[in-house]
Amino acid sequence: MGERLDVEVTYAARRPWVPRRAQFARWAAAALPGRSGSVELSVRIVGAARSRSLNAHYRQKDKSTNVLSFGGAGLTPDGVKHLGELVICAPVVAQEAAAQGKSAEFHWAHMTVHGVLHLLGFDHERDAEARKMEAREVQILDRLGFSNPYV
Repeated sequence: MGERLDVEVTYAARRPWVPRRAQFARWAAAALPGRSGSVELSVRIVGAARSRSLNAHYRQKDKSTNVLSFGGAGLTPDGVKHLGELVICAPVVAQEAAAQGKSAEFHWAHMTVHGVLHLLGFDHERDAEARKMEAREVQILDRLGFSNPYV
């Protein structure tokens, strides 16, 4: 059975440059290989103030952050897996891309893949977990035509 990925994107911030829905869908799908069935993902693009508010409330960190991942309802009786929601802060992604000398598209792709991997249970709180997650990110980004974000 093939996979159908439905990505809903809402834009509460559109500046600096933000990707189109099709780009988010491509990047998210790359992080979901080998899965079957229908999957739904929400992506919300926000500004710095909203990112800071959510990060403070859910992670007790009083600063804006690049991406937050919120797990979804999981598999529902209709057979659709509600993976969750990514909240990505446009200004932080733009600032980080510039500071790291990366294209905006590359960093958006990385943050999307990173967030989806969190929704799939990957984490980077411990060194061993971080190595596993980073290796997976590098592999996925390579398939998408992007270089290693950690070098």
